[in-house]
Amino acid sequence: MRPLILAAALAACSPAADGPAPTQQSGCATRAYAEIGGPISLIDHTGAARTEADFKGSPSLVYFGFTYCPDVCPLTLATVERAFRRLPEGVTPPRTILISVDPERDSPEAMKAYIETAAFPDDIVGLTGTQEQVRAAATAFKADYTRIEQPESLAEYTMDHTSILYLMDEDWSLKTFFVTHQETDETMAACLADQLS
Repeated sequence: MRPLILAAALAACSPAADGPAPTQQSGCATRAYAEIGGPISLIDHTGAARTEADFKGSPSLVYFGFTYCPDVCPLTLATVERAFRRLPEGVTPPRTILISVDPERDSPEAMKAYIETAAFPDDIVGLTGTQEQVRAAATAFKADYTRIEQPESLAEYTMDHTSILYLMDEDWSLKTFFVTHQETDETMAACLADQLS
């Protein structure tokens, strides 16, 4: 993925931080990169070990975030749900996968409670794991994240992270992606309808 897109998509999960907008965004059908979306080995919100093989057979929308994220992550997942409701009849929404970038706090139990939020998609899987497993998954997606200490906060720290939704096809290959702060539920639904029809 072009460095410009990665830089633009690095978002802090705090009200004051938004990355700069890139000068140009690729079209919906031209955003596939073969090097993005390699193998993953994580634990789901039920405590079961999961790899990319478990998600083959149907499209998936993958997002890296965390449960303590106060705005970017919940807004993104709520936007996904609204986009799914806009899909034309006959277009099945992809499964949504949330991969935590904060495994220190995001246990399977914490992920399970978080993904049950009513505003989020119904068919959502929460994934977490060890620090090493999460970093390997992020690397496979060319995603990045950094812990930012906040000693004055009750949360003690937050996570800056790439804020991109990756649409993976039934073979776990990237079809397209969405830089979340550039998308609305309308634009996302239009792209998904095109890619999933």
